[in-house]
Amino acid sequence: MSDVAAQTTKQNPLQYITDQLKELRAGGVAPRLRVLEGEQKPVCIFDGREVINLASNNYLGLTTHKALRKAALDAVKRYGAGAGAVRTIAGTMKIHMELEEQIAAFKNVEACVVFQSGFTANAGTVSAVLGKEDLIISDELNHASIIDGARLSRATIKVFKHKDGKDCERILQEHAGFPGKKLIITDGVFSMDGDIAPLPELCDLAEKYNCIMMVDDAHASGVLGRGGAGRSTISGVTGACTSRWERSAKPSARWVATFAARAIWSIFFTCGRGPFFFRLRIRRRRRRLARRRLRCWIRRKAKSW
Repeated sequence: MSDVAAQTTKQNPLQYITDQLKELRAGGVAPRLRVLEGEQKPVCIFDGREVINLASNNYLGLTTHKALRKAALDAVKRYGAGAGAVRTIAGTMKIHMELEEQIAAFKNVEACVVFQSGFTANAGTVSAVLGKEDLIISDELNHASIIDGARLSRATIKVFKHKDGKDCERILQEHAGFPGKKLIITDGVFSMDGDIAPLPELCDLAEKYNCIMMVDDAHASGVLGRGGAGRSTISGVTGACTSRWERSAKPSARWVATFAARAIWSIFFTCGRGPFFFRLRIRRRRRRLARRRLRCWIRRKAKSW
Protein backbone atom coordinates (compact mmCIF):
# COMPACT_ATOMS: atom_id res chain seq x y z
CA MET A 1 0.00 0.00 0.00
CA SER A 2 1.37 3.43 -0.95
CA ASP A 3 1.97 6.15 1.64
CA VAL A 4 -0.85 8.22 0.11
CA ALA A 5 -3.31 5.33 0.32
CA ALA A 6 -2.31 4.57 3.92
CA GLN A 7 -2.79 8.20 4.90
CA THR A 8 -6.23 8.25 3.25
CA THR A 9 -7.45 5.21 5.17
CA LYS A 10 -6.38 6.73 8.49
CA GLN A 11 -8.40 9.94 8.06
CA ASN A 12 -11.57 10.30 10.09
CA PRO A 13 -14.43 11.19 7.69
CA LEU A 14 -16.27 12.89 10.58
CA GLN A 15 -13.35 15.04 11.67
CA TYR A 16 -15.00 18.11 10.14
CA ILE A 17 -17.84 17.81 12.67
CA THR A 18 -15.38 17.85 15.56
CA ASP A 19 -13.63 20.86 14.04
CA GLN A 20 -16.88 22.79 13.60
CA LEU A 21 -17.95 22.05 17.19
CA LYS A 22 -14.61 23.33 18.44
CA GLU A 23 -15.10 26.56 16.50
CA LEU A 24 -18.62 27.02 17.92
CA ARG A 25 -17.40 26.44 21.47
CA ALA A 26 -14.43 28.73 21.02
CA GLY A 27 -16.77 31.47 19.79
CA GLY A 28 -19.18 30.94 22.69
CA VAL A 29 -22.09 30.12 20.37
CA ALA A 30 -22.36 26.35 20.80
CA PRO A 31 -25.99 25.52 21.64
CA ARG A 32 -26.80 23.77 24.90
CA LEU A 33 -30.05 22.00 25.64
CA ARG A 34 -31.84 23.27 28.72
CA VAL A 35 -33.42 20.44 30.69
CA LEU A 36 -36.94 20.94 32.01
CA GLU A 37 -37.75 19.23 35.29
CA GLY A 38 -41.45 18.62 35.73
CA GLU A 39 -44.33 20.27 33.88
CA GLN A 40 -44.27 22.98 31.22
CA LYS A 41 -45.64 25.93 33.20
CA PRO A 42 -45.16 29.73 33.33
CA VAL A 43 -42.83 29.22 36.30
CA CYS A 44 -40.87 25.98 36.15
CA ILE A 45 -37.50 24.34 36.85
CA PHE A 46 -34.78 24.37 34.19
CA ASP A 47 -31.34 22.97 34.96
CA GLY A 48 -32.18 22.94 38.66
CA ARG A 49 -33.23 26.63 38.79
CA GLU A 50 -36.70 28.08 39.13
CA VAL A 51 -37.29 30.47 36.24
CA ILE A 52 -40.06 32.38 34.48
CA ASN A 53 -40.58 30.55 31.19
CA LEU A 54 -40.94 32.96 28.28
CA ALA A 55 -39.84 30.47 25.60
CA SER A 56 -42.67 27.93 25.65
CA ASN A 57 -45.12 27.21 22.82
CA ASN A 58 -47.70 26.30 25.45
CA TYR A 59 -49.44 29.65 24.98
CA LEU A 60 -52.80 28.55 26.35
CA GLY A 61 -51.59 26.29 29.14
CA LEU A 62 -53.16 23.24 27.56
CA THR A 63 -50.34 20.77 28.22
CA THR A 64 -51.31 20.57 31.89
CA HIS A 65 -55.08 20.99 31.47
CA LYS A 66 -56.87 18.36 33.55
CA ALA A 67 -59.31 17.52 30.74
CA LEU A 68 -56.43 16.85 28.37
CA ARG A 69 -54.61 14.68 30.87
CA LYS A 70 -57.74 12.54 31.15
CA ALA A 71 -58.23 12.45 27.37
CA ALA A 72 -54.64 11.22 26.86
CA LEU A 73 -55.06 8.41 29.38
CA ASP A 74 -58.45 7.40 28.00
CA ALA A 75 -57.09 7.31 24.44
CA VAL A 76 -54.18 5.04 25.40
CA LYS A 77 -56.51 2.67 27.25
CA ARG A 78 -58.97 2.51 24.37
CA TYR A 79 -56.73 2.60 21.29
CA GLY A 80 -53.24 1.63 22.46
CA ALA A 81 -50.00 3.59 22.06
CA GLY A 82 -49.45 3.55 18.29
CA ALA A 83 -51.21 4.10 14.97
CA GLY A 84 -49.99 0.82 13.50
CA ALA A 85 -49.88 1.95 9.86
CA VAL A 86 -49.69 4.93 7.55
CA ARG A 87 -53.04 6.44 6.67
CA THR A 88 -53.11 5.26 3.06
CA ILE A 89 -52.81 1.61 4.08
CA ALA A 90 -54.64 0.92 7.34
CA GLY A 91 -54.00 3.90 9.58
CA THR A 92 -56.99 6.15 8.84
CA MET A 93 -59.43 5.81 11.70
CA LYS A 94 -62.79 7.30 12.50
CA ILE A 95 -61.22 9.67 15.02
CA HIS A 96 -58.86 10.87 12.28
CA MET A 97 -61.81 11.92 10.17
CA GLU A 98 -63.71 13.43 13.09
CA LEU A 99 -60.71 15.57 14.08
CA GLU A 100 -60.21 16.84 10.53
CA GLU A 101 -63.91 17.65 10.15
CA GLN A 102 -63.96 19.55 13.43
CA ILE A 103 -60.83 21.57 12.58
CA ALA A 104 -62.21 22.38 9.12
CA ALA A 105 -65.41 23.70 10.71
CA PHE A 106 -63.39 25.62 13.31
CA LYS A 107 -61.27 27.23 10.55
CA ASN A 108 -64.28 27.81 8.29
CA VAL A 109 -62.77 25.86 5.38
CA GLU A 110 -63.98 22.91 3.32
CA ALA A 111 -61.42 20.34 4.44
CA CYS A 112 -58.35 19.68 6.55
CA VAL A 113 -55.40 17.27 6.61
CA VAL A 114 -53.65 16.62 9.92
CA PHE A 115 -49.86 16.32 10.22
CA GLN A 116 -47.86 15.31 13.29
CA SER A 117 -45.86 18.56 13.53
CA GLY A 118 -45.79 22.07 12.15
CA PHE A 119 -42.46 21.62 10.42
CA THR A 120 -43.62 18.56 8.47
CA ALA A 121 -46.82 20.34 7.48
CA ASN A 122 -44.86 23.08 5.73
CA ALA A 123 -42.07 20.89 4.42
CA GLY A 124 -44.59 18.35 3.19
CA THR A 125 -47.32 20.45 1.62
CA VAL A 126 -45.18 22.93 -0.30
CA SER A 127 -43.04 20.22 -1.85
CA ALA A 128 -46.14 18.18 -2.72
CA VAL A 129 -48.03 21.01 -4.39
CA LEU A 130 -45.15 22.47 -6.42
CA GLY A 131 -42.26 21.17 -8.55
CA LYS A 132 -39.09 22.38 -10.23
CA GLU A 133 -41.03 24.06 -13.04
CA ASP A 134 -42.97 26.31 -10.62
CA LEU A 135 -42.44 29.67 -8.87
CA ILE A 136 -42.62 30.55 -5.16
CA ILE A 137 -42.87 34.17 -3.97
CA SER A 138 -41.98 34.22 -0.28
CA ASP A 139 -41.77 36.90 2.44
CA GLU A 140 -38.16 37.44 3.51
CA LEU A 141 -38.96 36.71 7.18
CA ASN A 142 -40.96 33.53 6.65
CA HIS A 143 -40.47 30.66 9.09
CA ALA A 144 -37.62 28.19 8.52
CA SER A 145 -40.08 25.39 7.77
CA ILE A 146 -41.54 27.42 4.89
CA ILE A 147 -38.06 28.00 3.52
CA ASP A 148 -37.20 24.29 3.75
CA GLY A 149 -40.49 23.29 2.14
CA ALA A 150 -39.82 25.69 -0.72
CA ARG A 151 -36.33 24.28 -1.22
CA LEU A 152 -37.59 20.69 -1.19
CA SER A 153 -40.02 21.50 -3.97
CA ARG A 154 -37.07 22.51 -6.22
CA ALA A 155 -39.21 25.39 -7.49
CA THR A 156 -37.73 28.77 -8.40
CA ILE A 157 -37.82 30.94 -5.26
CA LYS A 158 -38.15 34.71 -5.24
CA VAL A 159 -38.18 36.68 -1.98
CA PHE A 160 -40.08 39.94 -1.45
CA LYS A 161 -39.38 42.53 1.23
CA HIS A 162 -41.04 41.91 4.56
CA LYS A 163 -44.77 42.69 4.45
CA ASP A 164 -44.25 44.68 1.23
CA GLY A 165 -47.11 44.06 -1.16
CA LYS A 166 -45.63 46.37 -3.78
CA ASP A 167 -42.39 44.42 -3.86
CA CYS A 168 -44.37 41.19 -4.12
CA GLU A 169 -46.27 42.61 -7.10
CA ARG A 170 -42.99 43.73 -8.69
CA ILE A 171 -41.80 40.11 -8.66
CA LEU A 172 -45.10 38.91 -10.07
CA GLN A 173 -44.92 41.45 -12.88
CA GLU A 174 -41.33 40.47 -13.70
CA HIS A 175 -42.43 36.83 -13.94
CA ALA A 176 -45.74 37.39 -15.69
CA GLY A 177 -44.76 34.97 -18.43
CA PHE A 178 -43.53 32.24 -16.07
CA PRO A 179 -44.91 28.97 -17.47
CA GLY A 180 -45.41 27.03 -14.22
CA LYS A 181 -47.68 27.40 -11.22
CA LYS A 182 -47.13 30.36 -8.90
CA LEU A 183 -47.42 30.38 -5.11
CA ILE A 184 -47.44 33.36 -2.75
CA ILE A 185 -46.60 32.22 0.78
CA THR A 186 -46.39 34.12 4.05
CA ASP A 187 -46.69 33.75 7.79
CA GLY A 188 -49.97 35.13 9.12
CA VAL A 189 -48.23 36.31 12.29
CA PHE A 190 -44.44 36.31 12.17
CA SER A 191 -42.82 34.24 14.89
CA MET A 192 -39.97 36.50 15.99
CA ASP A 193 -41.46 40.00 16.03
CA GLY A 194 -45.15 39.17 16.24
CA ASP A 195 -46.08 41.50 13.38
CA ILE A 196 -49.01 40.67 11.12
CA ALA A 197 -48.93 39.99 7.37
CA PRO A 198 -50.99 42.18 4.98
CA LEU A 199 -53.22 39.28 3.97
CA PRO A 200 -55.95 41.24 2.14
CA GLU A 201 -53.34 42.83 -0.13
CA LEU A 202 -51.53 39.55 -0.78
CA CYS A 203 -54.77 37.68 -1.46
CA ASP A 204 -55.78 40.38 -3.94
CA LEU A 205 -52.42 39.92 -5.69
CA ALA A 206 -52.90 36.15 -5.76
CA GLU A 207 -56.28 36.61 -7.43
CA LYS A 208 -54.98 39.26 -9.85
CA TYR A 209 -52.00 37.18 -11.02
CA ASN A 210 -53.68 33.76 -10.80
CA CYS A 211 -51.51 32.45 -7.94
CA ILE A 212 -52.03 29.90 -5.18
CA MET A 213 -52.11 31.61 -1.78
CA MET A 214 -50.77 29.88 1.33
CA VAL A 215 -50.75 31.31 4.86
CA ASP A 216 -48.82 29.82 7.77
CA ASP A 217 -51.14 30.80 10.61
CA ALA A 218 -49.31 28.90 13.33
CA HIS A 219 -48.82 31.86 15.64
CA ALA A 220 -52.37 33.15 15.24
CA SER A 221 -54.33 29.91 15.62
CA GLY A 222 -55.99 29.73 19.01
CA VAL A 223 -54.96 33.32 19.72
CA LEU A 224 -56.35 35.71 17.09
CA GLY A 225 -59.66 35.86 15.25
CA ARG A 226 -63.15 34.93 16.33
CA GLY A 227 -62.90 31.93 18.62
CA GLY A 228 -59.17 31.74 17.96
CA ALA A 229 -59.70 30.68 14.35
CA GLY A 230 -56.65 32.60 13.15
CA ARG A 231 -55.36 35.70 11.38
CA SER A 232 -57.26 35.01 8.17
CA THR A 233 -60.64 35.31 9.87
CA ILE A 234 -59.84 38.83 11.11
CA SER A 235 -59.31 40.11 7.61
CA GLY A 236 -62.26 38.25 6.16
CA VAL A 237 -60.04 36.61 3.54
CA THR A 238 -60.93 32.98 4.29
CA GLY A 239 -62.62 32.47 0.95
CA ALA A 240 -60.14 34.53 -1.02
CA CYS A 241 -57.14 32.37 -0.15
CA THR A 242 -56.91 29.45 -2.53
CA SER A 243 -55.40 27.44 0.30
CA ARG A 244 -53.97 28.05 3.72
CA TRP A 245 -52.53 25.72 6.27
CA GLU A 246 -52.71 26.14 10.01
CA ARG A 247 -49.80 25.07 12.18
CA SER A 248 -51.99 24.77 15.25
CA ALA A 249 -49.16 23.08 17.12
CA LYS A 250 -47.82 26.31 18.64
CA PRO A 251 -50.67 27.39 20.93
CA SER A 252 -51.67 23.79 21.53
CA ALA A 253 -48.10 22.93 22.53
CA ARG A 254 -47.08 20.91 19.48
CA TRP A 255 -49.43 17.96 19.39
CA VAL A 256 -50.55 18.13 15.76
CA ALA A 257 -50.51 20.51 12.83
CA THR A 258 -53.12 20.87 10.13
CA PHE A 259 -53.34 21.89 6.50
CA ALA A 260 -56.70 23.61 6.15
CA ALA A 261 -57.95 24.40 2.67
CA ARG A 262 -60.53 23.65 0.02
CA ALA A 263 -61.69 20.06 -0.30
CA ILE A 264 -59.76 19.50 -3.53
CA TRP A 265 -56.45 19.78 -1.64
CA SER A 266 -57.48 17.09 0.83
CA ILE A 267 -58.36 14.75 -2.04
CA PHE A 268 -55.09 15.63 -3.79
CA PHE A 269 -52.99 14.52 -0.79
CA THR A 270 -54.70 11.11 -0.64
CA CYS A 271 -53.90 10.41 -4.30
CA GLY A 272 -50.29 9.40 -3.99
CA ARG A 273 -48.55 12.52 -2.69
CA GLY A 274 -45.43 11.74 -0.66
CA PRO A 275 -46.24 13.78 2.45
CA PHE A 276 -49.54 12.01 3.02
CA PHE A 277 -47.92 8.61 2.61
CA PHE A 278 -44.89 9.09 4.79
CA ARG A 279 -45.52 11.98 7.20
CA LEU A 280 -48.99 11.39 8.62
CA ARG A 281 -48.52 8.54 11.07
CA ILE A 282 -50.01 10.24 14.11
CA ARG A 283 -50.63 8.48 17.36
CA ARG A 284 -54.25 8.02 18.42
CA ARG A 285 -53.52 9.74 21.72
CA ARG A 286 -52.48 12.89 19.85
CA ARG A 287 -55.60 12.88 17.70
CA ARG A 288 -57.87 12.57 20.71
CA LEU A 289 -55.98 15.27 22.58
CA ALA A 290 -56.19 17.57 19.58
CA ARG A 291 -59.95 17.20 19.44
CA ARG A 292 -60.21 17.99 23.16
CA ARG A 293 -57.93 21.02 22.78
CA LEU A 294 -60.03 22.33 19.94
CA ARG A 295 -63.11 22.18 22.13
CA CYS A 296 -61.21 23.93 24.94
CA TRP A 297 -60.25 26.77 22.57
CA ILE A 298 -63.83 27.27 21.46
CA ARG A 299 -65.22 27.25 25.00
CA ARG A 300 -62.61 29.73 26.25
CA LYS A 301 -63.15 32.11 23.37
CA ALA A 302 -66.93 31.84 23.58
CA LYS A 303 -66.83 33.23 27.11
CA SER A 304 -65.16 36.41 25.83
CA TRP A 305 -67.55 37.05 22.91
